[in-house]
Amino acid sequence: MKSITINGSKREVVGKKATAALRNAGMVPCVVYGGDEPIHFQSPELSFNKLVYTPDVHTVVIELDGVKVNAILQDIQFHPVTDRILHIDFYQIFDDKEVMMEIPVRVSGSSRGVKNGGVLRIVTRKLRIKAIPKNLPDFINADITEMKIGAKMYITAVKEDTFSILHTDNTVICQIRTSRVAVEDEETEDEEGEEGAEGAEGAEGTAAPEAAAAQ
Repeated sequence: MKSITINGSKREVVGKKATAALRNAGMVPCVVYGGDEPIHFQSPELSFNKLVYTPDVHTVVIELDGVKVNAILQDIQFHPVTDRILHIDFYQIFDDKEVMMEIPVRVSGSSRGVKNGGVLRIVTRKLRIKAIPKNLPDFINADITEMKIGAKMYITAVKEDTFSILHTDNTVICQIRTSRVAVEDEETEDEEGEEGAEGAEGAEGTAAPEAAAAQ
């Protein structure tokens, strides 16, 4: 997974007055949990743009006075009116410890069902997974190429050995729904045509002896 570096400085004073002063100065108060003790720090609001305002997910390297802390975004609070960032919580990660994280699902491929007039409906856009940091994927790929009208893709179709998906196996990722303009699957028609042709040949083959017997 790609990583973003956030430069900040530790907060010596915490409290409502100190926090309000930070926000007025364009800074965001933050806390890193998961280590021996919480780490309070501050960083300019603009430094979080690539982390917050994006559909992608990243791990974070927080640089505080020369010390680097690896973490993931855990929670973020926005102002109810202005949508400015009020506070961010991070969770410290370690190379040998598994961490839970929500990973976006990306659909790829050209579905046979959609080609035949079906409608793709994405049911689950993010999956919660568990893995060590180096195995966290940027996204989970859902290949819909072979999906026909009426088909559903379940969690089992995207499982990998490098991470665990924290959802039940019957969780639906996406499905191809029928529509008014949908037509029968072309491959199914071809298969039925071949079966029909074989049946006709078989009928002709059995009719010949009967005709010979009649003569």
